[in-house]
Amino acid sequence: MRSTTTPETVAELIASQWGDHRPGLMHAEGVLSHHRTALAAAARAALLVDLLPPGAEPHIGVLLDNTTEFPFWLGAAALAGAAVAGINPTRRGPELARDILHTDCRILVTERTHLPLLRGLDLPGVRLLVTDTQEYEALLAQYAGAKPGDATLGDGPGPSSRLLLYFTSGSTGAPKAAICTQGRLAAAGDSLARHFSVTPDDVHYICMPLFHGNAVIADWLPALAGGAAVALRRRFSASAFLDDVRAYGATYFTYVGRAVQYLLATPPGYDDRAHTLRLGFGTEAGAVDAARFAERFGVRLVEGYGATEGGASVQRTPETPPGALGRAGAGDDLAVIDPETGQECPPAVLDPQGRLLNGAEAIGELVNKGRSLFEGYWRNPEAEAARTREGWYWTGDLFFRDAEGFLYFAGRTDDRLRVDSENLAAAVIENILARWTRAAAVAVYAVPDEVAGDQVMAAVALREGAVFSPQGFEAFLAAQPDLGTKMAPRYVRIVRAMPVTATNKVHRVSLRRAAFLPEPLPGAVCGPDPVWWRPPGEASYRLLDPEALAALLASYEAQGRADLLGR
Repeated sequence: MRSTTTPETVAELIASQWGDHRPGLMHAEGVLSHHRTALAAAARAALLVDLLPPGAEPHIGVLLDNTTEFPFWLGAAALAGAAVAGINPTRRGPELARDILHTDCRILVTERTHLPLLRGLDLPGVRLLVTDTQEYEALLAQYAGAKPGDATLGDGPGPSSRLLLYFTSGSTGAPKAAICTQGRLAAAGDSLARHFSVTPDDVHYICMPLFHGNAVIADWLPALAGGAAVALRRRFSASAFLDDVRAYGATYFTYVGRAVQYLLATPPGYDDRAHTLRLGFGTEAGAVDAARFAERFGVRLVEGYGATEGGASVQRTPETPPGALGRAGAGDDLAVIDPETGQECPPAVLDPQGRLLNGAEAIGELVNKGRSLFEGYWRNPEAEAARTREGWYWTGDLFFRDAEGFLYFAGRTDDRLRVDSENLAAAVIENILARWTRAAAVAVYAVPDEVAGDQVMAAVALREGAVFSPQGFEAFLAAQPDLGTKMAPRYVRIVRAMPVTATNKVHRVSLRRAAFLPEPLPGAVCGPDPVWWRPPGEASYRLLDPEALAALLASYEAQGRADLLGR
């Protein structure tokens, strides 16, 4: 039975596993008890305390897939009073080295499959621990008898001890390492466990990468707080998802980005509802896909909002309408602000179907004007100042609020478009285009107009067997009552697969850079994708062939805006 008090540290949650011999950690090679996972964390905590150089920051870089070693080292850091910096394996060369050195990691835990990423990098003072080697096993064997609390750094773990230095994604500039303390993380895990009624009978399936805050904060931590088991998938696989869920008896999972769309794109089966899942929790699924997921798999998806930084949260309540995320979390004073005027945006006007009718006026940046749990970025005062300007916490996310105060996500501020002097939000247009039954995945983004401002471009991955019909797409657009006159895409790129980041979010940077140019996207194996477009003043889509492309590029040259393409 869970304690009625909120745990003060994650170390406390790790230590509570000691002596619990129920299944605690499931993976491809077998099952470990809660006790065994606590034992493994304690051994690594002792190793960490001995290996860390005197005076060094207590930071460990972890460059791993979702192997058992990742939660072991999360637990070790918690017990020792150290912090884990999650290192993204899709980063390369100097960028990868920068992430490791920026977070002052003197120890880097990795595995043999990732060693080629480190070859040739200058990492002065960084000790490498390669988990799947005999040397590593021999090193750990010396600490086999360690128990939680035996080995700590300084004064040991406390609520204010750093536990995570997790890089936040961004479309420009180097990623920022958000600081997350044990007290905040323990409270977050406990809150989610209570909210979703997590018990020791649950199994949390972790298929999102553990180097990202979603998997740790929304999946691993509530499992710890509720005494549930954790099941690991090395890397997300849509085709293996249901097999894993059935094999592990999973009851809960988290998702980000386009993971839900990939699951919906798998071939339907007669046994799609033959599983133990009761809930999925995440972001960016969209109302249309959430409804499709519930209809096909019988699983409710709960959309949440709460960034790794902890600066603002939106909490869902039973009366939250479809498409909304909820209202401001306890203690938060959230407002939707027009960043150009600094004034609060007017309430959204929604039709009876919940479709937004005044997006240009209602959409703004979500700001927390009250107290904030934001704990800063590691060694990045400029980014901190930008995030907390005027005494408020600026989330960097676009929202709109209805007349009853319910908040709706409308995308990132980076995804705002300005078309013919009108501000548009990419996520709003995406939600409309997602209704098209031929589309498996949709991404909307800005490309520069040849004269001024932006034009709307969409990348569309079609469902299996579907063919793009310009006439059919035009008819679909014409039938959408909430598609504003400036929202219809000028350009449509038909992609074989949506380019995504390691966290399954759409790789918008690569899409914006490619624009409508005949360039293959990351991961493409068959060359560039076809692009359809509506020439200015025309209502019909036509293929952007070499002759039309040359004329279009000439108009950019004539207006002096050709250098804006490919950025």
